[in-house]
Amino acid sequence: MSEIQEIRNIGIIAHIDAGKTTTTERIIFYTGKSHRIGEVDDGEATMDWMVQEQERGITITAAVTTCFWRDKQINIIDTPGHVDFTAEVERSIRVLDGAVVIFCAVGGVEPQSETVWHQADHYRVPRIAYINKLDRIGADFYGVVKEMEEKLGAKPLVLELPIGKESELEGVIDLIAMKELRWDQNDFGTTLLKDDIDASRLAEAREHRQKMLDQLSSITDEELSTTLTEMFLEEKEIPESLIRKAIRKGTLDRTFMPVFCGASLRNVGVQPLLDGIVDFLPAPDEVAPPTGIHAKNKSKVEVPLRRDAPPLALVYKIQTNREAGFLSYIRMYSGHLRTGTAVYNIDKRKRERINRLMRMHANHSEQLKEIYAGDVAVVVGLKLAQTGDTIGNEQFPIILEPMDFPIPVISVAVEPKTLSERSRLEAALRQLEKEDPTFTVKDDEETGQLIISGMGELHLDVLVTRVIKDFKVQANVGNPQVSYRESIKKEAVHREKYHKLIAGKENSADITLKVRRLQRGAGNQFESEIPSGSLPQELVDAVQRGVRLAFSSGLVYGYPVIDIGAALVKGEYNQNTSTALAFEAAAALGFDEACRKAQPVLLEPIMKVDILVPKEFLGEVLGNLMARKADIIRIDSRTKVESVHAHVPLAAMFGYSTSLRSATQGRATFTMEFSHFAPRPESSV
Repeated sequence: MSEIQEIRNIGIIAHIDAGKTTTTERIIFYTGKSHRIGEVDDGEATMDWMVQEQERGITITAAVTTCFWRDKQINIIDTPGHVDFTAEVERSIRVLDGAVVIFCAVGGVEPQSETVWHQADHYRVPRIAYINKLDRIGADFYGVVKEMEEKLGAKPLVLELPIGKESELEGVIDLIAMKELRWDQNDFGTTLLKDDIDASRLAEAREHRQKMLDQLSSITDEELSTTLTEMFLEEKEIPESLIRKAIRKGTLDRTFMPVFCGASLRNVGVQPLLDGIVDFLPAPDEVAPPTGIHAKNKSKVEVPLRRDAPPLALVYKIQTNREAGFLSYIRMYSGHLRTGTAVYNIDKRKRERINRLMRMHANHSEQLKEIYAGDVAVVVGLKLAQTGDTIGNEQFPIILEPMDFPIPVISVAVEPKTLSERSRLEAALRQLEKEDPTFTVKDDEETGQLIISGMGELHLDVLVTRVIKDFKVQANVGNPQVSYRESIKKEAVHREKYHKLIAGKENSADITLKVRRLQRGAGNQFESEIPSGSLPQELVDAVQRGVRLAFSSGLVYGYPVIDIGAALVKGEYNQNTSTALAFEAAAALGFDEACRKAQPVLLEPIMKVDILVPKEFLGEVLGNLMARKADIIRIDSRTKVESVHAHVPLAAMFGYSTSLRSATQGRATFTMEFSHFAPRPESSV
């Protein structure tokens, strides 16, 4: 087992097409885990191992690999950049200790860069930056650094400068060692060549080194900061080890973010990035311990990272394997687990057996006997586990903070080509639903079709293709449909009396419910306002079950309801006839009636759309957006392109990709993600 200080759990996150997978392929090659470099463009990337990833040239699942650099174990999660697969990024960031954020030297800070940045902020993840693709036409190293400050509010600490630009990129200047670094292309950049800085570049390098040392004085370690400042003012030679120690301190405190640069496809800049991962990103015991809720007394508990403590791990991803069944990706936060032993699922309150423990190298695996706190691994044998579950033992029943996932906003109907394949189709979809928290499946009782919902057209297209190709189920797929929601406009109170004779026994209930509209994004809530003891707790619980059941059944159109607060304000209890069944039924019926009095409203999903368009096509793009009832938020001007940010109803965005390509000769790109639900015009009912 590796000592905790020898482990780095890192993620590689960025906007789509910034070079995440290409960079990871180089890391695998230089650390000796692969003897050849797989290219995304050739469909041979090690980390993009799914057939669809190779065909589409994008990352869909968060692949995991383990490699070693300078005797440190680096567990790398290569995450998708496309917004449709944001759940993969969210659940990966949740279990990381540090992250490498990759920026394209041409595209700069793109929309999904901002999204993943804020996700990392939410989980307080220390990170380093890598500006990639400096060999591309239009690359602007200093422009990207400026965008990091302006768009992300980041404090970049520049550690390297590019030598040359675009096709003339030669290497980088290391500002810590004050050396020029170049890579021998005859051995795919394995040999690193170091030279003194050329006289023509020395003044610029000294200027940026001085800026770097000035920034280091802002670290919270006063003794270290004072030592650096004194040595700098006295013009003494500052040891590299001291500079690296100060950079590590500032990175872990998130005072600043070290910035590296290179061109991964040309094998430039990757080894210093690996050094940065080892030197500046935290070991598992250098980040704040996670907090959880005690399953019995509901108190908050901090979980210190100790290998001699009871086991506690978070299941952050489920994946299906034909031979092994369900693979549960886990992050160990406390204690250790051993192959062949039982483990307790604290969320499900069930015991299961660990058949095997594995360490993943992309799609290859290595058998393990044990896994210890601080590490990540895969468990084979957990049939009940779902994403977000906590596993451990009964003596330490702590439920770790669950993960929040966005609501699916787009649906399609799926039906088997033959009736005999219905059960196989259902089984395949349920399996995918277990893997992906942003994918849902439900039966449409009226049409008999299966309705699947996801984050976008690409998301659903990928999943349907998996059903057809991976699970070998032939299915017909309908056109994409918008997933609407329902809510209310005002407050209302309703009294519901329920009385029914079941199997010769009376079942009665008499309750009064109050409903009100909550703030956007608050979700649905239930509370009891009746005095404690005036109604048996089992009947209050029955009312809560009935209301929560009604949340998903809709008010007028059958869509799930959102942002509604329901309260039990009165309840009449009859010792002879009051039953939990009656109170649950009364709650469901009463909730519907109360909401009908509160002016139901139909809500439609509004998408956040970001478009990069050459200046000459801006007029056509804006006209097209206005025709789609878009609300233009802002337009950012860059050197050659305009960045348009808008809110657009999802219903108006179908087919937009084709429309944008034809209007801009294929030169504009766009990303789209869910923003919020808003009342649909003329939708009050």
